[in-house]
Amino acid sequence: MRGGKRVVITYGTYDLLHHGHIRLMERAKELGDYLIVGVTSDAFDKSRGKLNVEQPFSERLRAVQDAGIADLVIAEEFQGQKIADIKKYGVDVFAIGSDWEGRFDHLGRYCDVVYLPRTQGVSSTELRAERSASMELCCIGSGYLMERFTGESRHVAGVEVTCGFSPTGDNSAFEAAGVPVAKTLSDALERCTAVYICEPIDERAGLIRRALDAGKHVLCEAPMFLSLDEGRDLFALADERGLVLMEALKTAYFPAFERLQLLLENGIVGEVKDVDASFSHVFDGLNRADRYEGSFYDMGATVCLPAMAFLGTDYQDARFTCAFDDDFCTWAKLDLAYGTASATLRVGRGMKTEGDMVVTGTDGYVYVPAPWWKTEYFEVRHEDLRDTKKYYFDFAGEGLRYELFEFAHLAATEPADRIPARSKGEVLAVAALVQQFDQGQVRRLEKGAYAFNGGETVVDR
Repeated sequence: MRGGKRVVITYGTYDLLHHGHIRLMERAKELGDYLIVGVTSDAFDKSRGKLNVEQPFSERLRAVQDAGIADLVIAEEFQGQKIADIKKYGVDVFAIGSDWEGRFDHLGRYCDVVYLPRTQGVSSTELRAERSASMELCCIGSGYLMERFTGESRHVAGVEVTCGFSPTGDNSAFEAAGVPVAKTLSDALERCTAVYICEPIDERAGLIRRALDAGKHVLCEAPMFLSLDEGRDLFALADERGLVLMEALKTAYFPAFERLQLLLENGIVGEVKDVDASFSHVFDGLNRADRYEGSFYDMGATVCLPAMAFLGTDYQDARFTCAFDDDFCTWAKLDLAYGTASATLRVGRGMKTEGDMVVTGTDGYVYVPAPWWKTEYFEVRHEDLRDTKKYYFDFAGEGLRYELFEFAHLAATEPADRIPARSKGEVLAVAALVQQFDQGQVRRLEKGAYAFNGGETVVDR
């Protein structure tokens, strides 16, 4: 009870507020005297894998307030908040739509739980479908990433995988997912409006060019380019055609990574001075010739992500130290020097290390435990460890749906209004590093010593 009044609480996203939402709130209000409505935040929706929300939190919150039914409107920001809110506000009744029947019975320990019938014939999903353009997607490639991607695509509204094409003829991923198979690349490009490319790095540029020439938006596994000029040329082609060319780098779109970047930009540890991150993955029975090209070719874009996001792209010097097994790079350590900061980044395909990350600032540091590239949790620490703040986030499925949602959103946006989460400069900065690595401008570890293959560092972007 609140001041002698019977308190009712309900929650929802309230995207594109419609008559069904209004009726549900009205019925909830009839159960008591004081109604609290919780509106899910953007970050919470994203952490739950609810990626098709059209309106930002501020607009949804305002719409619920303007409806004039709720006595109090609050934000729902984390898992478990419902119990905390029930206790905090002295809630007597928890009300929710009948499509959640049984899901919140456990709240009966704290208050009455009522499932309200939904208004038939109207939903935010239907409204979004009417407003959104659909994307017909062709997947080009094969292997475990393709299997995951086709599965994740089902969770992004407005995206349909219409066909798959494997240059190697390995169609097992498509057959397992029930995706129609195109016999040729030309056939595949005729069946879609956009493509996802997951082929070895030396094949990517050619496939990107074919797709852009055919007028298709492109989402390509990272890193996309073997050289800086390759990247510049293909971005210029995409811009000329008004098409989206986007690097598939799922970590960049995880709720936790996005929140970490915002906190750092707002000075939570002062000025960022150093980034230290590692990413290693050792496979049993690795078939290097068929599946992997080497540590930095495979994983360079991922391990460079925090440096580019937190320190920028204007590094002044880049130095590689690498270990090889024949021509296969099993380990690469990259040291980046900025004017007032530094980064140490490590990737391994044949060596294993702790996959954590530390971001050092003038007023504290951020610790992200392994695996940082699947960021769900991090700590912000200061001199007095009692001041440590802990941040928890979830991500849905394999995480690939987040990058696909961003891609579909950009493709549905007019070219002049597109604001990508990752800048073209970040992608090209990584391309310059891949070029340096590919040209052998590295310190090569050999029997306890190293040999340096000379050449100037490529930094002109």
